[in-house]
Amino acid sequence: MASTDINVDELGGKYYLSNEEQHFKVTILSNDYVIRLTNTHDSVAEKYDKLFVEDVLRAVKEEKHRRMEVVYDSITNSIEKMAERLHNRLIESNEQESKAVRRLETKHIKGKRAN
Repeated sequence: MASTDINVDELGGKYYLSNEEQHFKVTILSNDYVIRLTNTHDSVAEKYDKLFVEDVLRAVKEEKHRRMEVVYDSITNSIEKMAERLHNRLIESNEQESKAVRRLETKHIKGKRAN
């Protein structure tokens, strides 16, 4: 199922699954309880029992939701890592600026003593 694309037209009640490796497409027409299977040679559409189609749709929606969670988790993880790197960089930058200020203050104090 991982290599199968899932596209949804919720308003139109259409759900599309396609797998380029296996050369098939499935279209689920939820309003009519029809499932169409198409491969490179044939296309077959059958009307099914309402409960069966609803079960199939539930599985498709769950898989779509699971995939969205995986993508969301990945994006969140990337943002957190980026924020951590930025935070560390800012700390380093502040430390370098503090050292530079201390050096200038030390030079300034030594310069005053020499006068």
